[in-house]
Amino acid sequence: MLPRWDYGDAVRVTRNVRNDGTFPGVPTGDLLVRRGRIGHVRDVGTFLQDQIIYSVHFLDEGRVVGCREEELVGVDQPWIESRFEVRQRVRALRPLAVGGERRVPVGSRGEILNLEREETGGVVYRTHFDCLAGIPLWVPEAALGEWPRPDDA
Repeated sequence: MLPRWDYGDAVRVTRNVRNDGTFPGVPTGDLLVRRGRIGHVRDVGTFLQDQIIYSVHFLDEGRVVGCREEELVGVDQPWIESRFEVRQRVRALRPLAVGGERRVPVGSRGEILNLEREETGGVVYRTHFDCLAGIPLWVPEAALGEWPRPDDA
């Protein structure tokens, strides 16, 4: 297990980083660093001997935050801003089909499981919809909207 980045390397965080209770002086759940921000690696370590953790100094935020390797990309990699985040609730803005059959009606509630940024195609989201149990779909950003009731779990 070799680290991808070294001390001083510039990196970009790919998802919002919230306090999991380990960052002193900030309430648990509060935003520490917004996705897309650039920081510099200050230290490299491991967690449970199977995850590389980077201490990243985000100058604009004035914070040093621990980030897993999969939460970071090189600063020289193209960055495409995304509207939604992993685990965010969304709704279908248009009907979605599986194998040519409409399976997700307009307004259906879903949850973002993952996302991919593509230079040519923009952002696509692997989304689970309540009405389509067990079958996640890759959905383009334009087909999704914010879930109108953020407190509704």
